[in-house]
Amino acid sequence: MAQMEPAGGEQGAGANPGLAALPALWVGVVILLSIWALSQAVLGTYSYGELPGSVTFLIYAGLVAGAINIVWGLVLVGLALGRSPRFPRQFIIWQVVNIAWIVLRTVYVLINPDFGLSAVPLVYAAVEIGIGVFLIRLMQNNAAASAYSDGGGARPSIVVSILAAFLGILLGGVVGAAAGFGGGVLYADLTDMSCFEGGCGYFAFFMGLFGIVIGAIAGGVLAVLLVNRRRLSPAAVSGVSH
Repeated sequence: MAQMEPAGGEQGAGANPGLAALPALWVGVVILLSIWALSQAVLGTYSYGELPGSVTFLIYAGLVAGAINIVWGLVLVGLALGRSPRFPRQFIIWQVVNIAWIVLRTVYVLINPDFGLSAVPLVYAAVEIGIGVFLIRLMQNNAAASAYSDGGGARPSIVVSILAAFLGILLGGVVGAAAGFGGGVLYADLTDMSCFEGGCGYFAFFMGLFGIVIGAIAGGVLAVLLVNRRRLSPAAVSGVSH
Protein backbone atom coordinates (compact mmCIF):
# COMPACT_ATOMS: atom_id res chain seq x y z
CA MET A 1 0.00 0.00 0.00
CA ALA A 2 1.32 3.40 -0.91
CA GLN A 3 2.08 5.69 2.01
CA MET A 4 -0.27 8.60 2.58
CA GLU A 5 1.30 12.05 2.24
CA PRO A 6 0.20 15.23 4.00
CA ALA A 7 -2.21 17.23 1.87
CA GLY A 8 -0.75 20.26 0.17
CA GLY A 9 2.72 19.51 1.58
CA GLU A 10 4.98 21.31 -0.87
CA GLN A 11 2.57 23.96 -2.00
CA GLY A 12 1.94 25.34 1.47
CA ALA A 13 5.55 25.07 2.63
CA GLY A 14 6.82 28.29 4.11
CA ALA A 15 3.45 30.01 3.86
CA ASN A 16 2.56 32.40 6.67
CA PRO A 17 -1.24 32.19 7.12
CA GLY A 18 -1.36 35.46 9.08
CA LEU A 19 0.49 37.47 6.42
CA ALA A 20 -1.40 35.75 3.60
CA ALA A 21 -4.68 36.86 5.18
CA LEU A 22 -3.69 40.56 5.21
CA PRO A 23 -4.77 41.26 1.58
CA ALA A 24 -8.26 39.89 2.27
CA LEU A 25 -8.45 41.95 5.45
CA TRP A 26 -7.41 45.08 3.51
CA VAL A 27 -10.16 44.44 0.97
CA GLY A 28 -12.62 44.37 3.86
CA VAL A 29 -11.29 47.69 5.19
CA VAL A 30 -11.62 49.31 1.75
CA ILE A 31 -15.20 48.03 1.47
CA LEU A 32 -16.04 49.56 4.85
CA LEU A 33 -14.50 52.91 3.85
CA SER A 34 -16.44 52.86 0.57
CA ILE A 35 -19.69 52.09 2.36
CA TRP A 36 -19.05 54.95 4.79
CA ALA A 37 -18.41 57.38 1.91
CA LEU A 38 -21.58 56.31 0.11
CA SER A 39 -23.62 56.59 3.31
CA GLN A 40 -22.41 60.16 3.80
CA ALA A 41 -23.61 61.02 0.30
CA VAL A 42 -26.98 59.33 0.83
CA LEU A 43 -27.51 61.13 4.14
CA GLY A 44 -26.88 64.46 2.43
CA THR A 45 -23.53 65.34 3.97
CA TYR A 46 -22.49 67.03 0.74
CA SER A 47 -24.42 70.01 -0.62
CA TYR A 48 -23.67 69.56 -4.30
CA GLY A 49 -25.51 72.65 -5.45
CA GLU A 50 -23.23 75.00 -3.52
CA LEU A 51 -19.95 73.45 -4.70
CA PRO A 52 -17.86 74.29 -7.79
CA GLY A 53 -18.36 72.02 -10.77
CA SER A 54 -14.89 70.50 -10.52
CA VAL A 55 -15.47 69.54 -6.88
CA THR A 56 -18.87 68.04 -7.65
CA PHE A 57 -17.33 66.05 -10.50
CA LEU A 58 -14.72 64.55 -8.16
CA ILE A 59 -17.38 63.67 -5.58
CA TYR A 60 -19.49 61.84 -8.14
CA ALA A 61 -16.41 60.11 -9.53
CA GLY A 62 -15.55 59.03 -5.99
CA LEU A 63 -19.05 57.65 -5.48
CA VAL A 64 -18.78 55.59 -8.67
CA ALA A 65 -15.34 54.33 -7.62
CA GLY A 66 -16.71 53.47 -4.19
CA ALA A 67 -19.64 51.51 -5.63
CA ILE A 68 -17.28 49.58 -7.92
CA ASN A 69 -14.97 48.91 -4.98
CA ILE A 70 -17.83 47.48 -2.93
CA VAL A 71 -19.01 45.09 -5.65
CA TRP A 72 -15.50 44.10 -6.77
CA GLY A 73 -14.35 43.83 -3.16
CA LEU A 74 -17.22 41.50 -2.23
CA VAL A 75 -16.21 39.21 -5.09
CA LEU A 76 -12.64 39.18 -3.77
CA VAL A 77 -13.87 38.45 -0.24
CA GLY A 78 -15.79 35.48 -1.61
CA LEU A 79 -12.65 34.18 -3.33
CA ALA A 80 -10.61 34.68 -0.15
CA LEU A 81 -13.12 32.88 2.05
CA GLY A 82 -13.12 29.96 -0.37
CA ARG A 83 -9.29 29.98 -0.39
CA SER A 84 -9.45 30.15 -4.16
CA PRO A 85 -6.14 30.06 -6.08
CA ARG A 86 -7.59 32.86 -8.23
CA PHE A 87 -7.52 35.30 -5.32
CA PRO A 88 -3.83 36.41 -5.48
CA ARG A 89 -4.00 37.43 -9.16
CA GLN A 90 -7.44 39.03 -8.83
CA PHE A 91 -6.31 40.93 -5.74
CA ILE A 92 -3.24 42.29 -7.54
CA ILE A 93 -5.39 43.55 -10.44
CA TRP A 94 -7.85 45.17 -8.01
CA GLN A 95 -5.06 46.80 -6.03
CA VAL A 96 -3.29 48.17 -9.11
CA VAL A 97 -6.57 49.74 -10.27
CA ASN A 98 -7.09 51.28 -6.82
CA ILE A 99 -3.57 52.72 -6.76
CA ALA A 100 -4.13 54.22 -10.22
CA TRP A 101 -7.38 55.82 -9.00
CA ILE A 102 -5.66 57.26 -5.91
CA VAL A 103 -2.85 58.76 -8.04
CA LEU A 104 -5.29 60.27 -10.56
CA ARG A 105 -7.48 61.67 -7.78
CA THR A 106 -4.51 63.20 -5.99
CA VAL A 107 -3.11 64.78 -9.17
CA TYR A 108 -6.56 66.18 -10.02
CA VAL A 109 -6.81 67.81 -6.60
CA LEU A 110 -3.28 69.24 -6.75
CA ILE A 111 -3.67 70.87 -10.18
CA ASN A 112 -7.21 72.18 -9.60
CA PRO A 113 -7.40 75.65 -7.99
CA ASP A 114 -10.86 74.92 -6.56
CA PHE A 115 -9.30 72.63 -3.96
CA GLY A 116 -7.42 73.91 -0.93
CA LEU A 117 -4.05 72.29 -0.27
CA SER A 118 -3.86 70.15 2.86
CA ALA A 119 -1.22 67.69 4.03
CA VAL A 120 -3.71 65.22 5.55
CA PRO A 121 -5.22 63.92 2.26
CA LEU A 122 -1.73 63.60 0.77
CA VAL A 123 -0.49 61.58 3.75
CA TYR A 124 -3.64 59.43 3.60
CA ALA A 125 -3.09 58.77 -0.12
CA ALA A 126 0.59 57.94 0.47
CA VAL A 127 -0.35 55.45 3.21
CA GLU A 128 -2.94 53.80 0.95
CA ILE A 129 -0.43 53.46 -1.88
CA GLY A 130 2.23 52.14 0.50
CA ILE A 131 -0.09 49.48 1.88
CA GLY A 132 -1.18 48.54 -1.63
CA VAL A 133 2.39 48.14 -2.92
CA PHE A 134 3.34 46.04 0.12
CA LEU A 135 0.34 43.72 -0.34
CA ILE A 136 1.00 43.36 -4.07
CA ARG A 137 4.56 42.28 -3.31
CA LEU A 138 3.18 39.90 -0.68
CA MET A 139 0.81 38.25 -3.14
CA GLN A 140 3.63 37.94 -5.68
CA ASN A 141 5.45 35.80 -3.13
CA ASN A 142 4.74 32.13 -3.90
CA ALA A 143 4.88 31.12 -0.24
CA ALA A 144 2.17 33.62 0.74
CA ALA A 145 0.04 33.06 -2.36
CA SER A 146 0.09 29.29 -1.80
CA ALA A 147 -2.09 29.81 1.30
CA TYR A 148 -4.96 30.32 -1.16
CA SER A 149 -5.57 26.91 -2.62
CA ASP A 150 -8.88 25.10 -2.89
CA GLY A 151 -6.99 21.82 -3.01
CA GLY A 152 -5.41 22.08 0.44
CA GLY A 153 -6.54 19.75 3.20
CA ALA A 154 -4.78 21.21 6.23
CA ARG A 155 -6.78 23.06 8.84
CA PRO A 156 -5.94 26.80 8.77
CA SER A 157 -4.51 28.59 11.78
CA ILE A 158 -6.66 30.37 14.36
CA VAL A 159 -5.53 33.72 12.87
CA VAL A 160 -6.95 32.78 9.47
CA SER A 161 -10.19 31.57 11.08
CA ILE A 162 -10.61 34.86 12.98
CA LEU A 163 -9.94 36.94 9.85
CA ALA A 164 -12.31 34.74 7.87
CA ALA A 165 -15.00 35.29 10.49
CA PHE A 166 -14.44 39.06 10.25
CA LEU A 167 -14.70 39.02 6.46
CA GLY A 168 -17.73 36.74 6.61
CA ILE A 169 -19.46 39.08 9.06
CA LEU A 170 -18.61 42.02 6.78
CA LEU A 171 -19.88 40.31 3.63
CA GLY A 172 -22.99 38.93 5.35
CA GLY A 173 -23.75 42.29 6.94
CA VAL A 174 -23.52 44.16 3.64
CA VAL A 175 -25.68 41.62 1.82
CA GLY A 176 -28.14 41.48 4.72
CA ALA A 177 -28.41 45.27 4.91
CA ALA A 178 -29.06 45.56 1.17
CA ALA A 179 -31.63 42.75 1.25
CA GLY A 180 -33.33 44.05 4.39
CA PHE A 181 -33.50 47.68 3.32
CA GLY A 182 -34.51 46.81 -0.24
CA GLY A 183 -37.13 44.37 1.00
CA GLY A 184 -38.46 46.97 3.43
CA VAL A 185 -38.79 49.59 0.71
CA LEU A 186 -40.51 47.10 -1.61
CA TYR A 187 -42.92 45.94 1.12
CA ALA A 188 -43.79 49.52 2.06
CA ASP A 189 -44.45 50.33 -1.59
CA LEU A 190 -46.58 47.22 -2.26
CA THR A 191 -48.69 47.71 0.87
CA ASP A 192 -49.04 51.50 0.43
CA MET A 193 -47.56 52.01 3.88
CA SER A 194 -48.05 55.51 5.26
CA CYS A 195 -44.96 57.73 5.15
CA PHE A 196 -46.43 60.16 7.65
CA GLU A 197 -43.56 61.51 9.78
CA GLY A 198 -41.20 59.16 7.97
CA GLY A 199 -43.02 55.97 8.94
CA CYS A 200 -42.16 54.02 5.78
CA GLY A 201 -38.56 55.22 5.93
CA TYR A 202 -38.15 54.08 9.53
CA PHE A 203 -39.62 50.71 8.62
CA ALA A 204 -37.11 50.22 5.78
CA PHE A 205 -34.28 51.40 8.03
CA PHE A 206 -35.07 48.93 10.80
CA MET A 207 -35.53 46.15 8.25
CA GLY A 208 -32.03 47.00 7.06
CA LEU A 209 -30.71 46.76 10.64
CA PHE A 210 -32.44 43.40 11.05
CA GLY A 211 -30.85 42.23 7.79
CA ILE A 212 -27.40 43.33 9.02
CA VAL A 213 -27.73 41.24 12.19
CA ILE A 214 -28.98 38.11 10.44
CA GLY A 215 -26.54 38.47 7.53
CA ALA A 216 -23.54 39.10 9.79
CA ILE A 217 -24.25 36.04 11.94
CA ALA A 218 -24.85 33.79 8.95
CA GLY A 219 -21.83 35.15 7.07
CA GLY A 220 -19.47 34.73 10.02
CA VAL A 221 -20.54 31.14 10.68
CA LEU A 222 -20.42 30.18 7.00
CA ALA A 223 -16.98 31.77 6.55
CA VAL A 224 -15.48 29.82 9.45
CA LEU A 225 -17.00 26.59 8.12
CA LEU A 226 -15.61 27.25 4.65
CA VAL A 227 -12.02 27.90 5.69
CA ASN A 228 -11.95 24.98 8.14
CA ARG A 229 -13.22 22.33 5.78
CA ARG A 230 -10.84 19.38 5.45
CA ARG A 231 -10.23 17.80 2.05
CA LEU A 232 -7.84 15.12 0.95
CA SER A 233 -5.31 16.04 -1.71
CA PRO A 234 -5.24 14.03 -4.98
CA ALA A 235 -2.03 12.36 -3.76
CA ALA A 236 -3.68 11.30 -0.51
CA VAL A 237 -6.75 9.97 -2.30
CA SER A 238 -4.49 8.01 -4.64
CA GLY A 239 -2.62 6.59 -1.67
CA VAL A 240 -5.83 5.40 -0.04
CA SER A 241 -7.04 3.72 -3.23
CA HIS A 242 -3.90 1.56 -3.52
